[in-house]
Amino acid sequence: MQDIKTVGILSRPNVDSAPEVLTKLLAWLDERGIEARLDLVSAGYLNRTDGISRDHVPDGAQLIIVLGGDGTLLSAARAINGRDIPLFAVNLGSLGFLTAITVEQLYPELERLLRGEHRIGIRRMLHCDVFRGDERVASFTALNDVVLTKMALARVIDLEVYWDKHFICKYKADGLIISTPTGSTAYSLAAGGPIILPQVAAFTITPICPHMLTNRPVIVPDSGEITVWARSEDEEIYLTVDGQVGQPLKRNDRVVCRSSEHTLQLVRPPKMLFFDVLRQKLKWGER
Repeated sequence: MQDIKTVGILSRPNVDSAPEVLTKLLAWLDERGIEARLDLVSAGYLNRTDGISRDHVPDGAQLIIVLGGDGTLLSAARAINGRDIPLFAVNLGSLGFLTAITVEQLYPELERLLRGEHRIGIRRMLHCDVFRGDERVASFTALNDVVLTKMALARVIDLEVYWDKHFICKYKADGLIISTPTGSTAYSLAAGGPIILPQVAAFTITPICPHMLTNRPVIVPDSGEITVWARSEDEEIYLTVDGQVGQPLKRNDRVVCRSSEHTLQLVRPPKMLFFDVLRQKLKWGER
């Protein structure tokens, strides 16, 4: 990693401890001659007027510090928008599966990073295009998942799914989750999907409450495209990306998902491995 001159800071709103954490962090950075660029939420915590929009925080920064939970990290991943900038995620939320660094570890881990002793986890991302006829009407990038679900008053929805033009299944279900390995421990896991290590080059297709109980999650290589045809009536299906952005679909819209050309760099504690996080955060596999 290049020398760190400028750090961007993105914060989760409505966290009681955030003002104290930010005050100490900015002082720590200033002592080391490191400039900080604050998003609007971070600046608001300190009653400052120099906050900038989240999408512009990464401009000129060599590191992004995320203060919050996994939702804040997902938002930060979109703000980076393919830039080659690592994320240093500190857990101020509840579960914090991706934000594995605690407040107590904040300064020791930052010191380790400045000494070049940090460990970077590379996370694959998912690119999604929405086509209406021959026209591409929307594009998204996801760190966790792309989800097609029924609208509030809709019954089960009809989806037709292909991998690399190979027909997989016609689903009647409450919805469908297309997940990256990173997202395999999020919504997909809650819907019965498998846990996939971040290094695995694959996507998971997980139906949500399928009408046919034999419709089980499927793992496919991320070298091909997943195409989902919306076969329900207009606006009975809603597309959501990372649980934060999305749009309603019309009948015969198609959603095409493929591996993004961009990856996310996530600073990880050097002694904490993937299965350590599973045991700590999900109480998984404890002896």
